[in-house]
Amino acid sequence: MQTKTPRRGTIRLTRRGRIALIATGAVAAVTAVSVPLLLPDDSARPESLTIPEGWRSTQVYGAVDKTLGVPAGTTKKALPKAGLKLPGDAGGNPEGYLFPATYPISDQSTPESVLSYMVNTATKKFGGTHITAGADRNAVNVYQTVTIASMIEAEAGSKADMGKVARVIYNRLDQGMPLQMDSTINYALNRSTLNTRDRDTKINSPYNTYARMGLPPTPIGNPGEEAMRAATSPTPGDWLYFVTVKPGDTRFTSSFEEQQKNVAEFNKNNAKDGKDDKDDRDA
Repeated sequence: MQTKTPRRGTIRLTRRGRIALIATGAVAAVTAVSVPLLLPDDSARPESLTIPEGWRSTQVYGAVDKTLGVPAGTTKKALPKAGLKLPGDAGGNPEGYLFPATYPISDQSTPESVLSYMVNTATKKFGGTHITAGADRNAVNVYQTVTIASMIEAEAGSKADMGKVARVIYNRLDQGMPLQMDSTINYALNRSTLNTRDRDTKINSPYNTYARMGLPPTPIGNPGEEAMRAATSPTPGDWLYFVTVKPGDTRFTSSFEEQQKNVAEFNKNNAKDGKDDKDDRDA
């Protein structure tokens, strides 16, 4: 059943736009999965490179450059000769397939070898029968599932919310509604912020899910296993909207009117805190 999309200038879908940066390696190490790598020299003491869930490829490239002690931009330039085994849908873009994990690095590691390990790890993680079966159930392919998982990673306020965010995405796709995700706008503008304005939703970009129907053309970050699990097995529900009213309080609803009330409460809380982040747009 078609649900009417609210007119622009009224309300927005989310207020997450969660910043994907993790400030310390200690925090990242808690969430990352340890992936053993074959080192050229077992006697060498490797350094540890941690890629947190949700990091964009540009962040990964910068971390590899820093860890290997090479000039900035070296890892990105190494992509053409890395021979990455990516799915055809990726078109050579590794976004979404630089799997978040903690990787040992030896003094013989190169940008090409590190990127290959990340992509090979993602391919193994995403190639399981439970992933392909979940994609089939949701009428999408694996690459699209990774794209959805990347949005879940960016939008969900907690792991507990991931399944509900996934359901909102699928429900809006099924009902022919634009996704209207701030996270895709942030990706297009190469930023991370909660403060998305009406002018941002008018940018000419394939990642503008306010102006364009369907999924963005690629993942918008590199999702972890929890987000992939949510993307393949979304929580049952009829939700079409969600808003994080305050930290730890994300509300999901299928009612436009209820969403308006929740957004009003969000704006009230922000005004009370003295934040200039009023939610004055539609979703």
